[in-house]
Parts: sequence; C-alpha cells; structure tokens
Amino acid sequence: MLEEKLDALAQVMAEHMTRPFPPGCRGLDVEGQDMVLLDADSYGYAAVVREGPLSEQHRAGLTRLTAVFGKVLPAIDDEYAAEYYTHVRDMAVLAAEIASLREK
Repeated sequence: MLEEKLDALAQVMAEHMTRPFPPGCRGLDVEGQDMVLLDADSYGYAAVVREGPLSEQHRAGLTRLTAVFGKVLPAIDDEYAAEYYTHVRDMAVLAAEIASLREK
C-alpha cells in the first residue's frame, strides 16, 4: 500500500510540474496565506515525504499546511486557480497520508 501511494505521489508531483502557475496568484495573499509559498511548501513537503520518514517538525508543518487549504480554497474565485490549488491540496494530503502510514 505504501509503495502504491508513493507511486501516486510521484505521478501527482509530475502532473503538478506541467501545470502553469495561475498568474493572478503571484503576490496574492488569500486568508493570510501567500499563494506562491503555499504552492512551494506543498511541493517541498511532498518531495521530503518521497525521500523517507518526516521529522516531528516536518510532520507538524505538513499538518498545519493541509489545514490551510480549508480556509484558502473557498476564498479563491478564479476557476483555474481553484482547480490548480485543489490539485496542490490533493498532493499535500497524499503526502500526509504517506507520512502517517510510515509512522505505523
């Protein structure tokens, strides 16, 4: 199961790299969250999860990050940006699932 999720995460990350960043999100702050950093942090955590178990600090950061999407996604009014960040959220959630599986 872990290997399947790791493969899925690799696929989601590859897909993410093919998507253009929503131009309207550059320099945009939504619900107190810088949208460029949200994107970069999500990809960064996913990359760390692919490499192995997370430190306690990284686990806490990933948990905080995934919670941010609950506030940010409903506040995005651009259709492409909402789709883009839904994909980013899915990547972060999958990374969190993998991190949890490794803790068991």
